[in-house]
Amino acid sequence: MATYTDLRREDFRATIDGKPVDLFTLRNRHGMVVRITNYGSKIEQILVPDRDGTLGDVVQGYDGIDGAMGGQPSMGSFIGRYCGRIDGGRFTLDGVGHRTAVNSPPNTLHGGQRGSRFRVFDARQLDESSLELTYVFQDGEEGFPGTLPVRLVYSVGDDNALTIAWTAVAADKTTVANFTDHTFFNLSGDLGSSILDHVATVNAGRYLALGDTAVPTGELVDVTGTPHDFRTPAAFGARIDADDRMLTLGKGYDLHYAIDRPDAPTSAPVLQARFLHPASGRTLEVLSTEPGLQLYTGNNLEGKAPRDVGKGGTLYTRYSAFCAEPSRFPNAVNIPSFPSTVLHPGQWYAGSIVYRFGVA
Repeated sequence: MATYTDLRREDFRATIDGKPVDLFTLRNRHGMVVRITNYGSKIEQILVPDRDGTLGDVVQGYDGIDGAMGGQPSMGSFIGRYCGRIDGGRFTLDGVGHRTAVNSPPNTLHGGQRGSRFRVFDARQLDESSLELTYVFQDGEEGFPGTLPVRLVYSVGDDNALTIAWTAVAADKTTVANFTDHTFFNLSGDLGSSILDHVATVNAGRYLALGDTAVPTGELVDVTGTPHDFRTPAAFGARIDADDRMLTLGKGYDLHYAIDRPDAPTSAPVLQARFLHPASGRTLEVLSTEPGLQLYTGNNLEGKAPRDVGKGGTLYTRYSAFCAEPSRFPNAVNIPSFPSTVLHPGQWYAGSIVYRFGVA
């Protein structure tokens, strides 16, 4: 029986870039616990029960701030100003070309070399079950134009759901914004074990085709007859070794789905995906306002010290976690047919992600 590591607040306390860093704990009335550090707005722990009522930790993370800074940079993070890849680290707005920091050559990935994953958010615990985090992306930061303040509220409900809600506004210039959460899940509670036995359902009939550098080309592909069709529940491991160009390119599942949203208003969260760990009975439903979902099976976890040594000395290896990352489409700044990620001065961007846990 896997046990979880008790995280200590003092192990996360530090001063980074002149700002205080801490670990914050959210709870509901039924024993669910979520722990978040304001460095990168990283979710470091989520404790939820299995079908027998036993609490387990279902997200990968680190024991302290040194691990969070030196480990997998996306693990647990809120991603901005622009999640996913931007082709060639360049785009044009209002006839003006912009070059963004290239950190996944030849592309910009997850906001650049020092996107929000590496930034300290201002934090304020609102009550026992909610936390406010704020950050201001500066004009020119990582090459992006315009000042973009963002406010996040993390809240835990008594339905064992964690909601991440954001509001951001283009304060002074036309800019772009695309946010997501990059938590690494393993519903078994054994954070070093394989997730290939997890059963996934994704409410999407199309995915975004990728070019050779893993950037969307603009083509949407029907999932029918492919290993990427999760409209009917299937284990990750059932087809992950199939002869398929997208699986080869990603070294596993690492693909963005266009979510089916029949008759749903764009401001309403819809059920995007559901995951089940059969042995423990734990389930995770992912709901969001966003049009797409990146599904990733931890293909780049390598079990290398110190980067992949997590809580309790657990080694994070390939396929030991999955990510379900709702967002607007990657590279939408360069593909006019995609839902727009452009914000004009004074325009707001509001959205949410809900991770709802249960048992089966």
